[in-house]
Amino acid sequence: LRMERHTENTFKVAEFLNNQDSVAWVSYAGLEDSKYFSLAQKYMQGKPSGILSFGLKGGFEAGEKFYDALQLFKRLVNIGDAKSLACHPASTTHRQMSPAEQKEAGVSPEMIRLSIGIEHIDDILADLSQALS
Repeated sequence: LRMERHTENTFKVAEFLNNQDSVAWVSYAGLEDSKYFSLAQKYMQGKPSGILSFGLKGGFEAGEKFYDALQLFKRLVNIGDAKSLACHPASTTHRQMSPAEQKEAGVSPEMIRLSIGIEHIDDILADLSQALS
């Protein structure tokens, strides 16, 4: 039941982010345009994990500002908790790396990584919405 809530919430968050003007891209295996969509269908019965990444228009500063504005999401670098977690890798886990090293590791300045929890979806979307604005 918990995993169903994670995946349902994550899909709704991915769809929400895909429709936001300030979001440049969304990477989630549950979206049909993902290069991992068919694998998620095959191996995960169409219900990939509760983790997604997205990029904000405006680069590093936009990512950092969004990250700092979150209220419901805990700003932690671990993943897979029952509560929603967020990470801005360029300013946290990968900050000691050069821009070239970050790029090689798959980290871009505008990237936010979310681990979606089991809170009510309205509360999750409200927090994302206020942080985006």
